[in-house]
Amino acid sequence: MWESRGAKLPVTAAEQGDEMRGYLGEFSPDETEMLNINATTPAQWALLWIEKYDGIDGECHKQWVIDQIAQILHGTPVIVTVAKWENGHTEHRYCLGAPSAAYDAWVENMNGDGEYDYDHGIAP
Repeated sequence: MWESRGAKLPVTAAEQGDEMRGYLGEFSPDETEMLNINATTPAQWALLWIEKYDGIDGECHKQWVIDQIAQILHGTPVIVTVAKWENGHTEHRYCLGAPSAAYDAWVENMNGDGEYDYDHGIAP
């Protein structure tokens, strides 16, 4: 569910402690929940990634954000889930699906004749 070239996996309720008490899990969003997401085009998803991760320090993490955006702009699907708690709190979570063929071809082209090694970065 959260497999995206090293992206962090969500922690379990046991690992999180009291803040996660009543955690019900992640679910596919229904139509109403999808209406609350303001991203539908690749450009909007790319901007969402920038908004979510713009404050992260470290070149390796910023390179990860750039790579995520490159994947989005090359057609890699964005997967949306909704985390839910017993108290009614919900939170949208986003990750990328399997890289698209267009993205893989782009990375291969970026690597060219082997003099350059495309940097996927490290997930924050």
